[in-house]
Amino acid sequence: MRLTRELDVLRLRDFRLVFGSALVSLVGDGIVPVALTFAVLDLTGSATDLGVVMAARTVALVGALLVGGVVADRVSRRTVMVGADLVRLVSQAAIAVLLITGRATVLELAISQAILGAATGFFNPASSGLIPQVAGEWLQQANSLRGMAVAAGSIAGPAIAGALVVASSPGIALAVDAASYGFSGLLLVRVHVGATARAAQRFLVDLRDGFVEVRARTWVWATIAVASVINALAVAFVVLGAVVAKRELGGAGAWALILAAQGVGALVGGWLLLRLRPRRPMLIAVLIGLLPAVPTLLLAIPAALAVIAVAGLLAGLGGMVFNTLWETTLQQHIPEIVRSRVSSYDWFGSLALQTVGFAVIGPFATAVGISTALWICGAVELLMVAALLAVTDVRAIRARPAGVAAAAPEAGRETLEQAPGLVEPPEPIKRA
Repeated sequence: MRLTRELDVLRLRDFRLVFGSALVSLVGDGIVPVALTFAVLDLTGSATDLGVVMAARTVALVGALLVGGVVADRVSRRTVMVGADLVRLVSQAAIAVLLITGRATVLELAISQAILGAATGFFNPASSGLIPQVAGEWLQQANSLRGMAVAAGSIAGPAIAGALVVASSPGIALAVDAASYGFSGLLLVRVHVGATARAAQRFLVDLRDGFVEVRARTWVWATIAVASVINALAVAFVVLGAVVAKRELGGAGAWALILAAQGVGALVGGWLLLRLRPRRPMLIAVLIGLLPAVPTLLLAIPAALAVIAVAGLLAGLGGMVFNTLWETTLQQHIPEIVRSRVSSYDWFGSLALQTVGFAVIGPFATAVGISTALWICGAVELLMVAALLAVTDVRAIRARPAGVAAAAPEAGRETLEQAPGLVEPPEPIKRA
């Protein structure tokens, strides 16, 4: 019975469809890094070519986010997501066919990934705006389940991709990813939600209004600013951590263990948030959000593999809790009419500097040494997260009771008194 209460949101037909769509497409997304890597290496064997293809997707995604947020707030968010899935289906299927028939080039791979990235830039803000429309009073449950789907996709996707690449080819793996977008779109077509009614405005006015909503709330722009820097610093773990694992910890198996531990931690974090509903979600998010920096610091030593793996598990838990509580709080306190635009600024801020981080981490590590680079990146990441505790609104903002809609802030600012209290679960659980 307790499990049933924790999964009440799955009783909602529209949420089940949206969740199923996310789960399928996220597993497909997990296939891409492995399949694309071997597709490029099979063609040219060049790490530079691989970097160009990966960068094309990321740059296009970041470039499309703000436009995608405006479009999602103007029309049905479901329509935007279905359209994005259709574009991703066609793009990925086309390159899969070219790879299978042996006619693909690196340029065509880069173009296909740029198209896919741009479509994702439309999809993500629309998805963030749609979740509150289909989750009702179970918004945190919905975000927890979606976060767990992300973790599951990051575990299952690479495993599926590895098996497909070994048994057949990267083209077949990308064809499976293309099919996942098609299945996702078919599920989303059945979702019954409409567009948010509002007066038509010029594009730049809509874009400015979204920025005004971000600027009006200190806890929003401060968190986005900190997340931008943290995501740029966190590439040290991804890039330099793999190097340390190869040289000091035993190789690819050690690195796989650390990443798997992170995935397990994320699943645990999502499960906890199905049960717990903190009164001050951003305060809890920041405190637990200190954990993801720890593995980077331990790799700088480096500590024993078992210690780093445990830290990775806690980091996965911390990242899941932070992201879920942040997303839920944002959705609760931002008016529906502008929600996708605010989400697009969140996505843009979170990803824009990450591309810079990937570009500079190698030269930086060469200049100061890998260990020093890890110490610096991990320590600054820790300090940046801790700095959010100095923001009064981050410490004090409360979760909204179910059914209380967010209103636009008066005089350019949302007061904390607009969001008192919290609806407790049927059987309150003692919190630390």
